[in-house]
Amino acid sequence: MASKAVELVPVPGPEGTREVRLTSPDKVIFPALGITKREVMEYYVAVSEPMIAVLRDRPTNLKRYPDGVEGEPFFAKRLPKGAPEWVRTARVTFPSGRTADTFAPSEPAAIAWAANMGTLDFHPWPVRAPDTDHPDELRIDLDPQPGTTFADAVAVAAVVREVLAEAGLTGWPKTSGGRGIHVAAPIRPEWDFIQVRRAVISIARRVADRIPDKATVAWWKEERGERVFLDFNQAARDRTIASAWSVRGLPGATVSMPLTWGSLPDVAPEDFTLRTVPGLLAEHGDPHADMHREQGGCEQALEWYEQDGLGEMPYPPEYPKMPDEPMRVQPSRARNQG
Repeated sequence: MASKAVELVPVPGPEGTREVRLTSPDKVIFPALGITKREVMEYYVAVSEPMIAVLRDRPTNLKRYPDGVEGEPFFAKRLPKGAPEWVRTARVTFPSGRTADTFAPSEPAAIAWAANMGTLDFHPWPVRAPDTDHPDELRIDLDPQPGTTFADAVAVAAVVREVLAEAGLTGWPKTSGGRGIHVAAPIRPEWDFIQVRRAVISIARRVADRIPDKATVAWWKEERGERVFLDFNQAARDRTIASAWSVRGLPGATVSMPLTWGSLPDVAPEDFTLRTVPGLLAEHGDPHADMHREQGGCEQALEWYEQDGLGEMPYPPEYPKMPDEPMRVQPSRARNQG
């Protein structure tokens, strides 16, 4: 017997249980695994408690896959039309100066609603409404370059943890859902995006100086080699990474999984999928439940930034020219022009 084209999914929350629409429940989202839209919705309901702790009041870009993971995804940076009144927004300002009212969930049902809209990855800003100009997380994205592996990222992450501690910060690791690792450190929302990015740059430089054969801050790919790139530009305004508990739009339906430092060396990204994570959560709980109980500061990292005298690094190409930024010309082209 065919299922209904529209179903109602009960989602408990602070305002009581809401009935969230699930359309086309049998639509296949992950063809290689036969995972349907219903399974995606069920997954997000199962992890909604720790996930809303991650996303609550954060402006969040929605990476939507209307035709499944084999189709073309797109980012929704503004709240889609037709959202229920209980789906909240936060106003953000882009580098261009334009503003937008962005999805900023306050309850689990909002996550389920976004899942029904074809969302897989949730990409939150490192801020919380109403103050969307001062990050409360310092995020470091460890991106293994060609020729390196997840194990290499794990080794670099251990040094990131050390340097963060020297800066008076506590890092919390998670898998990216791919080959990389994300480390976030809660901070007081007292610094703007430029300052937090500079703090990330100084921390990343210290890591790369400590293990230059394994880590790099080189913005230009031609200079990175077979090392793990510490992507400081993910700390720039309007740059986001997939949240903890997000299902990635990859064939294996891997999840960006929060972890403890003790477990990180013993896992592989493929251990954490849409089908395995709910059971792991039920068995072990949320490894990041206490993440925001204490917030650090950027003072030490910004002092390092001033002391090292190396100055700014290039911003992403779509950005306007930023204060004190060096020329955005890759080194080989600059040499040829010289």
